Amino acid sequence: MRVELIKRKEQSRKMALLSPLIAIGLTALSAAIIFAISGHNPLLGLYKFFIEPLTQQWSLEATIDKATPLVLIACGLSVCYLSNNWNIGAEGQFIVGALFGSVLPIMFPDFETSATLPLMLVFGAVGGALWALIPAVLKTRFNTNEILTSLMLVYVASLILDYLVRGPWRDPGGYNFPESRLFSDAATLPDIFGGAMSLSTPITFLVAIILAIMLGKTMKGFEIRVMGESPRAGSFAGFSARRLTLFAFALAGALAGLAGTMEVSGALNQLLPTISPGYGFTAIIVAFLGRLNPIGIIVAGFVLALSYIGGEAVQSSLGVSNKIASVIQGLLLFYVLACDTLILYKIRIVSRRASSGEVSHV
Repeated sequence: MRVELIKRKEQSRKMALLSPLIAIGLTALSAAIIFAISGHNPLLGLYKFFIEPLTQQWSLEATIDKATPLVLIACGLSVCYLSNNWNIGAEGQFIVGALFGSVLPIMFPDFETSATLPLMLVFGAVGGALWALIPAVLKTRFNTNEILTSLMLVYVASLILDYLVRGPWRDPGGYNFPESRLFSDAATLPDIFGGAMSLSTPITFLVAIILAIMLGKTMKGFEIRVMGESPRAGSFAGFSARRLTLFAFALAGALAGLAGTMEVSGALNQLLPTISPGYGFTAIIVAFLGRLNPIGIIVAGFVLALSYIGGEAVQSSLGVSNKIASVIQGLLLFYVLACDTLILYKIRIVSRRASSGEVSHV
């Protein structure tokens, strides 16, 4: 007996819209089972993880802070995935963007003008774009697998960050701790609304809206969709797969790098050996949960940000390992992809006696 996937002739639009909700529901059910196995009340665990962070102002603000980089990175990744380019290295692009953006406050600490922060953001976006172009160029020139190259570059970026904060960029007055000097006020992203959120949040919302308009209303958006769905049709229309690959990776890297710079100039205010709890990888889940739509990604980013705050909540109140957040994030990605697979394909079970016509469909 073997299992085959047969492409459906027609796809259910209703199920495509409902599948993210189904995936979230299955994830919650799985989380309840995990809490029960670990010896805790599953309903209490679900409440602490998914509901309690929404009931207090500080946790809401923390959730928004966590959602901001996830949304920004996922918006860039959505362009890659829509164009059939599999960028898995946003985490590395996030780190390199943070490094490029930190050049001014670390190497030129006396440069404190109104241009300091804008230049940092530009440097961060450029750094992330350049790092993302490495797998893009390798793919277009040498036909390498962009999944592997972009993923491997994550570890290279992490090691470069670790080397710099323990070596050349270590704070000379930091008592030998592996961290950079604190950024000056001119290099710090300001808070808005009385400190309720950082300026990075409205910047991210603005980018998401602009990207949604670009994908839905412009020729470039049409090119991205056509090349992603049918490269052959796109080539007949005069679109270049090579140029689109470079564009998609550069845009995704720029947004990830911008997120990295805003993270170190806002929440952290310095460089540390670890500056991300896995935003670049979690953003992959956000992109697919948001159906690769920038507006849907905003909602999905908030949902995934809850997992970080909820993981901390169950760790402190129930004594559950903080790795529970990573487990639930992984389950969510699995269920999202599983639902999408069943929307696109139907399962056919072929028995050994298939030759006699005994074939069953699911």
